[in-house]
Amino acid sequence: MCSSRVEPTFVLQAFNNGIDGVLIIGCHMGDCHYMKGFEYTQVRMDHLKNLIKYLGIEADRFELHSISASEGKQFSELIIDFTKTIIEFGESKIPKKPGIIELEYNCKKK
Repeated sequence: MCSSRVEPTFVLQAFNNGIDGVLIIGCHMGDCHYMKGFEYTQVRMDHLKNLIKYLGIEADRFELHSISASEGKQFSELIIDFTKTIIEFGESKIPKKPGIIELEYNCKKK
């Protein structure tokens, strides 16, 4: 799937459900199978990041990055860094929905 399939409403819905952070990863510019998919994503998500700030959510809880399939080390580092950032922020101010809490609890138990 192309990152351009991620609708801004999906991200807003995730935050509304109490998710602590959202990370979207797409192709490098000019290396997209769908030609300009990541370029479209970047424009839409830049606008979304401004909206997120306006809504009072820390902007760094939402990130968009480009990585190719051959960049495993960079991918791993990105995930670790993003996770650390979210942990430093702590839980989102938006209350979690019951289903979200159960999912996180079950993941932590394993």
